[in-house]
Amino acid sequence: MPAFHSLANSDVKAVVTYLRVLQGADKAVASPGNPAHGKTIFFGEAGCSRCHMAAGEGGFIASDLSSYGSAHSAQEIRGAIIQSNPASENQVHKALVVTRDGQQYTGRVRNEDNFSLQLQSLDGTFHFFTKSEIERMEYSEQTFMPANYGTKLSAQDLNDLVSFLISVAKRSEPAPKKEDE
Repeated sequence: MPAFHSLANSDVKAVVTYLRVLQGADKAVASPGNPAHGKTIFFGEAGCSRCHMAAGEGGFIASDLSSYGSAHSAQEIRGAIIQSNPASENQVHKALVVTRDGQQYTGRVRNEDNFSLQLQSLDGTFHFFTKSEIERMEYSEQTFMPANYGTKLSAQDLNDLVSFLISVAKRSEPAPKKEDE
């Protein structure tokens, strides 16, 4: 890539605009519903907060969604909610670990190497195992993400949930710098 001083001002602006598109900062994200009601759905009925965090609240088994709405359109967010694909590499599958003494642990594998395994259960507890302690380990076909949001939530509830995620992302974005900074 050439040094910026060798580019014309219009070219520098074009590069910056392109980089902002890649960041998702230039997407016009329209809120299709009521974010306040979406928050009650996220932390209540839909149970999203059992696994996901948003604006510093919620679970930590799955990804933090605080900035998700800044890089995805309303349609993309809605699709991610209702079209959960268990075969996707992005989906986290539940794991069952059975130790040699018969204890069973279910959760998300956080780290694994040739000698050890770290499992986080839904209550947040980390369990550390040496491979010699494990009788068997199985990944479930079942993911942590429910596959029934398309039927469990109404169209308006989905719009409200999407709006909540967009509003959280807008609040978590850093304030734009002033020209004189």
